Amino acid sequence: MKIGELSRETGVSVRLLRYYEEQGLLESGRTSGGHRSYAADAPRTVRRIRGLLDAGLPTRVIREVLDCVCGGEAEVEPCLTPLLREQLAAIEERIDGLERSRTSLAAIVAATAE
Repeated sequence: MKIGELSRETGVSVRLLRYYEEQGLLESGRTSGGHRSYAADAPRTVRRIRGLLDAGLPTRVIREVLDCVCGGEAEVEPCLTPLLREQLAAIEERIDGLERSRTSLAAIVAATAE
């Protein structure tokens, strides 16, 4: 499967597919003409990557866990639970920080509106 075909099938831009490859998330071979060639299961891999990105995982973590994802983003090997809990805790910390910022900014806006 060529990169354009993979892009059309997954809805992921060619540029992002190249990025996934650079990050070690997606593998390709080369045709005799030097074009990228992807295996038949590449669309499934791209969907897994997208699901994990949507879950807030950075590509460095996805690279570590991608081979242990069984089907969808919610089907992972039990050994990944600690790593995923760590990522979830980091996201929750960022949310808490954003909520504090929102509260502070809302108070400033309210004070200036009076």
